[in-house]
Order: sequence, then C-alpha cells, then structure tokens
Amino acid sequence: MNKNLKLGLYVVLTISSCLFGYLAYVHYNRLMGGVIENAQLAQTDIPALESRGDALVTRGYANVMIFGAVFFVSVVALGFLLGHDVAHYLGDRVLKGVHNDEGEGMTDPDYEAAEQVWADGKYLDAIQLMRDYLKRNPREQHVALRIAEIYEKDLSNNLAAALEYEEVLKQKLPAERWGWTAIHLCNLYFRMNQADKAVVLLRRIDAEYGETAAAEKARKRLALYEVEGGQGGAAHAPSPQILEEPGSKDQERAS
Repeated sequence: MNKNLKLGLYVVLTISSCLFGYLAYVHYNRLMGGVIENAQLAQTDIPALESRGDALVTRGYANVMIFGAVFFVSVVALGFLLGHDVAHYLGDRVLKGVHNDEGEGMTDPDYEAAEQVWADGKYLDAIQLMRDYLKRNPREQHVALRIAEIYEKDLSNNLAAALEYEEVLKQKLPAERWGWTAIHLCNLYFRMNQADKAVVLLRRIDAEYGETAAAEKARKRLALYEVEGGQGGAAHAPSPQILEEPGSKDQERAS
C-alpha cells in the first residue's frame, strides 16, 4: 500500500474513531436521561407527554446504534491496519535475524578459510568451499551473494552470477535486501542482452516491493526504458551501473 494512502487511512480512522466514539457516548447519556424522564412521565396521567417521551427514547436509541456502529467499524479497521503494520515490522526484524545477509561479525573459521582461498586467487576452490559452508548454514544468504560476486567480478561469468542471484531471490529476504538483489540481477540481464527478463523483474520489484528504495530505482528505469523505445531490447540496454544507488549500503552489499 502506498505510504501516503496508508497515512491518510490512519488519520481518517483515528479521527472517525474519536468523533463517533464521542457522539455515541453523548447520545448514550441522552438516551439514559430520556429513559429516566420517560419513566417519570409514565407515572403521570398526560398521554401526550408519554408519547413524546417514547419518541425521544426511540430516536436516542437509533442515534446510539448508528454512532456506536460507525465507532466500532472504525476501531476495528484501525486495529487491523495497525496490527498488519506491526506484524510486517516484526516479520522483517525476524527475517533479518534468520537470514544473516549482512555477514557482519562473521568469524566462522570455515568461512574465513574460504575467503583465504579466494585471496590466494583460487576462485573456483573458494566457491566450492562457500557452497559447502552455505549448505551447513542456509540462513546466511550473504554467502550466496558472495559466490555470485566472485563469478561476476573475478571470473567474468555474468551467466553464472545471474543464476546465483536468481537462487537468492527464491529465498524469503527482507524487502530492501530482496529489492537490491533483484536490481543487481537486472543489471546483469541488461549486460547479457536479456532486456526482456530485466523489464519483467523491474516490474515485479515495483509491484511487490513498491515501498522500497529499490522499487523507486526500478520505476525510474522502466520510465527511461519506455522513453528509449521500450521494445528495443539490447539496443536500449543501460550502462551497467545505471540502476545502482551511489553510496547505498544496500546496493553495495548486493553488488
């Protein structure tokens, strides 16, 4: 949901809950007063006053029901919206803990050994060691991203790197992490003259992760793609870094 729309819903539902809750309370007090007054009128011998009292009680009861119903619906809707956002926030926090895609504080000797093999220039051996490590620690998706990076930068194998990124995107990652990984994969697709795949993925980023910074990049690239001719394929492929966000920590991790 669009952030502005969600904020608007919060404001409307909050105001509606407060307003109609207050009106329901006021009319309830009036109703109770009318009931007492009607009971007193019932002890009189004036039928006209009794009829008037019954009409006031009936109208007061209707007002309480209407305002109370609107108040109830507003509170339920506000609670549902708030619960959804809280659950989404907590879910992202849990995923960040489950999928250690940052790799910060990594001191595992097996992984360090793989990095040392990479530093020695034995890239394929390092990849194999990292794959073995990832099998034992599937939550640490930053290792899969590291494998893709080695394929791309050290072995100049964009196809193998793209396949690795595709596997990472099958995992349930935090929204921003997924978006930037997808952005990097789009860059690879463009480099390999697979613009159709890139455009499909850019649209998916926009549709499924529309609130992320990566989605904003995706929308800008899609707009540029349309201006350039849309179906021009490789002829309109961007420079490799056109989708990247300079200085972005997420982008730097994804690349």
